[in-house]
Amino acid sequence: MQPASAKWYDRKDYVFIEFCVEDSKDVNVNFEKSKLTFSCLGGNDNFKHLNDIELYNSIDPNESKHKRTDRSVLCCLRKGESGQSWPRLTKERAKLNWLSVDFNNWKDWEDDSDEDMSNFDRFSEMMNNMGGDEDVDLPEVDGADDDSPDSDDEKMPDLE
Repeated sequence: MQPASAKWYDRKDYVFIEFCVEDSKDVNVNFEKSKLTFSCLGGNDNFKHLNDIELYNSIDPNESKHKRTDRSVLCCLRKGESGQSWPRLTKERAKLNWLSVDFNNWKDWEDDSDEDMSNFDRFSEMMNNMGGDEDVDLPEVDGADDDSPDSDDEKMPDLE
């Protein structure tokens, strides 16, 4: 039995932990006020994983949840004190070889004003703004329809 590798990141109201275990079975996630316990069987060989984490700060166990996919188990921990930054996931400062920061999802939310908008909302908004409609008026670009020759239409000298 060994701990599953995991990545974590911090948000204003939540802390997210992703346990990277492919084809997990018998997933058990236990949320306590200051502790998270994760266990499962993973991979083709049904290897047993167990992670016991003493958390940096308190969470709300009733509002925390997890979701299993074929590649990982994502845990969403509701912070006990919303708006408080977590400089690390664990209570102890020890470096754990199975735990790393998820820099793909990390952001400095303390000075970000649109934290309330989820990634899906931002994606939907971006897709709606991309257009594709025929009746959209595009801005005029100077010289775009101009057929007059310009400096890059001149013949280039032969290479030696």
